[in-house]
Amino acid sequence: MPQIGPLGRGDPQQLGPFRLAGRVGEGGQGVVYLGQDEAGERAAVKLLHVKFTGDLTARSRFARELKAAERVASFCTARVIAADLDGDTPYIASEYIEGRSLRETIETGGPLSGNALQRLAVGTATALTAIHHAGIVHRDFKPDNVLMAADGPRVVDFGIARILDSTGTITSRAVGTPAYMAPEQISGGEVGPPADVFAWASTVSFAATGAVPFGGNSIAVVLNRVLNHEVDVSGLPEPLRGVVGSCLNKSPYARPSADQVLLRLLGHAETAGASTAVLSQGAELAGRETIGSAWAGRGGTRALHAPAPPGPTGEAGPSSGGPRKPRRGRWAAAAIAVLLVAGGGTLAVRQWGPGWMAGAHASSPPVKAGVPSNTPHVTPTTPATFSSLVDKAAGTHKLTIGMRDLVPGIALSGGDTWHGFEVEVGTYIARQLGVPVSGITFKATGMAERVSQVNSGKVDLVIATYSINGDHVTFAGPYYTAHVDVLVRSGEPYDTVGDLKGHKMCSPGASKSTGIVQDAVDVRLVSADTYADCMNLLRQGLVDAVPGDDLLLAGFANRESIRYKVLGARLTDERYAVAVKRGDVRACTAVRAAITQMYADGTAKRLLVKYFSKVGFTPETVMPAQASCG
Repeated sequence: MPQIGPLGRGDPQQLGPFRLAGRVGEGGQGVVYLGQDEAGERAAVKLLHVKFTGDLTARSRFARELKAAERVASFCTARVIAADLDGDTPYIASEYIEGRSLRETIETGGPLSGNALQRLAVGTATALTAIHHAGIVHRDFKPDNVLMAADGPRVVDFGIARILDSTGTITSRAVGTPAYMAPEQISGGEVGPPADVFAWASTVSFAATGAVPFGGNSIAVVLNRVLNHEVDVSGLPEPLRGVVGSCLNKSPYARPSADQVLLRLLGHAETAGASTAVLSQGAELAGRETIGSAWAGRGGTRALHAPAPPGPTGEAGPSSGGPRKPRRGRWAAAAIAVLLVAGGGTLAVRQWGPGWMAGAHASSPPVKAGVPSNTPHVTPTTPATFSSLVDKAAGTHKLTIGMRDLVPGIALSGGDTWHGFEVEVGTYIARQLGVPVSGITFKATGMAERVSQVNSGKVDLVIATYSINGDHVTFAGPYYTAHVDVLVRSGEPYDTVGDLKGHKMCSPGASKSTGIVQDAVDVRLVSADTYADCMNLLRQGLVDAVPGDDLLLAGFANRESIRYKVLGARLTDERYAVAVKRGDVRACTAVRAAITQMYADGTAKRLLVKYFSKVGFTPETVMPAQASCG
């Protein structure tokens, strides 16, 4: 467990909403404090050193740390709670994680074996895969940066210990770190994801043996061993022995990717990269107190098992060790924190293409327009078959997705295909869960049937459920924040809602947006049955404006030959979310991770341009704050 020191003279008492209780540590960039907000939530609050507050380069580096933390899949990160990078005291506050470092654990308790070693290997491999999927290279993976939390191992610290100077020589700051460096880091070669894989293997070897794999009494000895000596992995159980051995190859091009490492440990084929479902499985296994005799199969070569199917009551089967209580707001065991105590260098952030990362989703292109609706239908499963949507996706590679229909640009079925922004969002999420396009069935689902359809299993999830609330389902997201606004013809003298005073506005059916606009400005209403009718009236000049969610308005207007614009009034926030079965926190967390990835790799922005670019409209291209799944 981290040692919390007292606040010193000159330390702040408060940063943003956090009252500071003590010092967690200090590095080259700043000081990390233990903070607590008014609700009692604890946070690791990193404050940039005073000497850097006027340094634009340091502030830029600090901002990259924040972006890096936000890019990693949500079930593998200590979520960022708050940040201020523009004030006089720039800081980042993230979820506080309790736990001793792996180094302390081994030095005080001895090497790990059996279940403890399995949890460590799978958890850290899951974390490293998530880091690489976000296009990030850790560059300082070592036992000090693995925290042994109560719910499994967590990889921490995106800060980089800059032990190579501009000439490629080793400085005195390298003491203690070179033993976990890859050969290319020492020789001045390109440092990419393979270096992290090498460091992961060195770390696991240390955990299993208690000996630093390339240890020595001087830097020269350590560096020579990294470059020229082989590590004895014969004492490790399979499949870990083979995986670690291949990761310690001196050539970065001969090492497996983090995806391949995780797939091998979980016993999956390596024909594709690790999907969100695989990451979910890895995190779940790493967080289980008992994995079972996973590596005790015939000849010691059996891979880790997935969690046992639930019993007849929906609880975990006998081999799972019985049902476990869900952990509030943080079920995943493998996490990447932003404790950022060590080092003072910049983040190694780079979009690495799929050529090295086998199947990594960070560079996945958007799906093709026009998703078939006549794909094989999935017979709904019962809770006795799959305890979570994640398991169903991984086991069947099929999902049924409920959609709203008849909304141009957003979700519209026509013949054998579905088109629209939300159709592609649903397809992207399914692909991140390991379901191909051919395994997706779209089903028109109205608001009134959302709850019953999801909880009965007639659909596995619903896209575009408009808000996050206690509606007897579990919501993931939001995947987009829309706003009640007003659509007008381009060129008309309307720039604000106030300019519409006394003018005619269409009132489509029972849309609540009509009343919201009326609260802002006095308009004359013209009734219509549907939005399509309102668009006809607007086109003919019989009304001056149409109210509604801005994304919906842009979808209708984008297909018109006449140019329209959304005023940008943003009278409300409408959080579009994904509904999954009530209580399926694993599914919620996996969907949130897919949404995070969709924004991180630029897919969300590309889709918004694709479907709404013909309208005077500025969509939200920054990922909305994600709601808790707990």
